[in-house]
Amino acid sequence: MLAKYWKQIGFVILIIAVLFNITFKLINKTSLKTEALESAKYILEQEKNNNIIEK
Repeated sequence: MLAKYWKQIGFVILIIAVLFNITFKLINKTSLKTEALESAKYILEQEKNNNIIEK
């Protein structure tokens, strides 16, 4: 019986995995403001490190 329905079973598992992935990403979504602030902090830190190394 399993051999007869393997495509349907795989398709159902795939749909559940995709829905779980989408839900997880929506719940744990970081805001654009937070992302921009973290990027700016990282860039400033790298520039400070580069200036220290060059001197």
